[in-house]
Amino acid sequence: MKVIKRDGREVNYDRNKIIVAIQKANDEVDPIDQISEDKIESIVASIENRGYETMHVEAIQDIIEQKLMAEKKFTLAKTYIIYRYTRELVRKANTTDDSIMSLIKNSNKDVMEENSNKNATIASTQRDLIAGEVSKDLTKRLLLPEKISKAHEEGILHFHDADYFLQSIFNCCLINIGDMLDNGTVMNGKLIETPKSFQVACNVTTQIISSVASSQYGGQSVDIKHLGKYLRKTKEKYSAHYHEELDGKVSDEVIDQIVQDRLYDELKSGVQTIQYQINTLMTTNGQSPFVTLFLNLDKDDEYIEENAMIIEEILRQRLQGIKNEQGVYVTPAFPKLIYVLDEHNCLKGGKYDYITKLAVKCSAKRMYPDYISAKKMRENYEGNVFSCMGCRSFLSPWKDENGNYKWEGRFNQGVVSLNLPQIGIIAAGDEEAFWQLLEERLALCFEALMCRHRALEGTLSDVSPIHWQYGAIARLKKGETIDKLLHDGYSTLSLGYIGLYEVTKLMTGVSHTDPKGTEFALKVMNRLREATDTWKRTTGLGFGLYGTPAESLCYRFAEIDKKKFGSIPDITDKGYYTNSYHVDVREKIDAFSKFTFESQFQTISSGGAISYVEIPNMRHNLEALEELVKFIYDNIQYAEFNTKSDYCHVCGYDGEIIINDNLEWECPQCHNKDHSKMNVTRRTCGYLGENFWNVGKTKEINSRVLHI
Repeated sequence: MKVIKRDGREVNYDRNKIIVAIQKANDEVDPIDQISEDKIESIVASIENRGYETMHVEAIQDIIEQKLMAEKKFTLAKTYIIYRYTRELVRKANTTDDSIMSLIKNSNKDVMEENSNKNATIASTQRDLIAGEVSKDLTKRLLLPEKISKAHEEGILHFHDADYFLQSIFNCCLINIGDMLDNGTVMNGKLIETPKSFQVACNVTTQIISSVASSQYGGQSVDIKHLGKYLRKTKEKYSAHYHEELDGKVSDEVIDQIVQDRLYDELKSGVQTIQYQINTLMTTNGQSPFVTLFLNLDKDDEYIEENAMIIEEILRQRLQGIKNEQGVYVTPAFPKLIYVLDEHNCLKGGKYDYITKLAVKCSAKRMYPDYISAKKMRENYEGNVFSCMGCRSFLSPWKDENGNYKWEGRFNQGVVSLNLPQIGIIAAGDEEAFWQLLEERLALCFEALMCRHRALEGTLSDVSPIHWQYGAIARLKKGETIDKLLHDGYSTLSLGYIGLYEVTKLMTGVSHTDPKGTEFALKVMNRLREATDTWKRTTGLGFGLYGTPAESLCYRFAEIDKKKFGSIPDITDKGYYTNSYHVDVREKIDAFSKFTFESQFQTISSGGAISYVEIPNMRHNLEALEELVKFIYDNIQYAEFNTKSDYCHVCGYDGEIIINDNLEWECPQCHNKDHSKMNVTRRTCGYLGENFWNVGKTKEINSRVLHI
């Protein structure tokens, strides 16, 4: 017989569980009210003799109560009912007390380290984190089906951003910044008209970014090309003013030079406004706005020359950095930058190669920008080039009623990620078992994603006017629902995945870079993609396969599986799983080969994918880095560099941070030991979790390695 649990799962019938439950109630009553072992056996037999193939656990418990009453064991029956009710209360109990108090005491390590962009010791940030703990608790106990909550707890899947699920807000988006600047917007009930200068346009843009970030939980992207027209407006304004004021007094050449000087001053100030405001503003969720600037020189853009100037200045200021509280120039966390490589700037003699050379120089020192190949992107997205959303998920092509592609003003409803290695561990090399279990878990992921979708249905535009009424996403009426923006593929729902390398190793015995492993890995990836495509066809919703860039999830899944299945060589013993389709960091593979290999998975993972390589400090070998950038243009859609370079934010030391005699990280120049004020790059295996430094196998210390 199979027993149907409360969460809908079917498990094998276990008579001992019934016996134990009755015995526990027996122990709570006086001997005169107890029931004999023979009677307990009789109750169990009465359940088994019904001959049902399946029974619901509630039906079994009802039978037990009826049998106890029939035996006139009323006190025992009452005790059993109380036991049953108490178990139900335990399942539904509030779980936030300890987590919230540990947040206040700064001892809740999991929550404090989950988002590196939030300083969990600041009161305003703690308010958001406390609200998040309440949301997670209600989501787990009341809002999600029990089987989804259980699957999340067991690491079968990860229901992302449960700390915001309580509210009708979404993940990430592409702001329709062009519409908001050109047609005006409203913030805090105040009308913001179209800017008349570049400086004002930059200021309005950052205010929009901040307002948008406060009403969603994921990242946002802004296409810088929309600022080009405002730089031209500024130039025309200065030109008209100085030609009128200085006409006949100085030559046209001198006037033009004055105009250019004034224009550059405003260009510099405007870009500085964007950089400094984004890094100093604090949103209502306790962090700087999670924003990405999309730097694309579109050959068909009438303002391409102005945009070339803007992008060049953005890169110059990023290269310089921002001063920290010690007065040292450091790399700001935001805005993140994505630079598009196209025919005219891919370092093959194009007109704008000089900007790409600056971008490469910036990557060598400040890690950003990331790079998108317009050539490869056009192959994958019906000839289009557009930004990923701030969280690196990509939209699917969508056309409006006029047949025009639309990207800006679209968004992601949410993400659920699948733990691939756990399936491989359970299947233990049995492919039939693997594919069957994968299907079961994909069905769970689909149900979890539909929970996200249904939670947003019926949301009124009034919950976030900046998004729904004033142009960031749409211009709906007050009181209108957002439902039409949730359907027909306008917005996306993302299926993420972790650990393609590990599951391939478990099922084939080799890495997915081995031809045998590659064949299996591609089968897995194609099945995941087929699942999202099928969901899209059957529901009309915009499902996509998303190579999740969620480092913390790599550790969470591995930690859960290690506790459950023990230490498995090259799987759980590392303490982390490999992100999405990436090559394991310990494999000996050069950057060019890594990009070539991973590009085949990016095509499948069209709902989001990025590949990275770790490179040594390249500041004195920019030509080599330029060769890698050229390679990106021809071979892979989306890539980034992680530069191996330690850095001290206190004194600006740019060399290897040492481990001192007390097993602490220490800057050898200024002797700073504060981890929050230094970057320490990966060591040996690339593990980014807690590091245990062993000395003579007798002394250990828990030392956090920071990597941005």
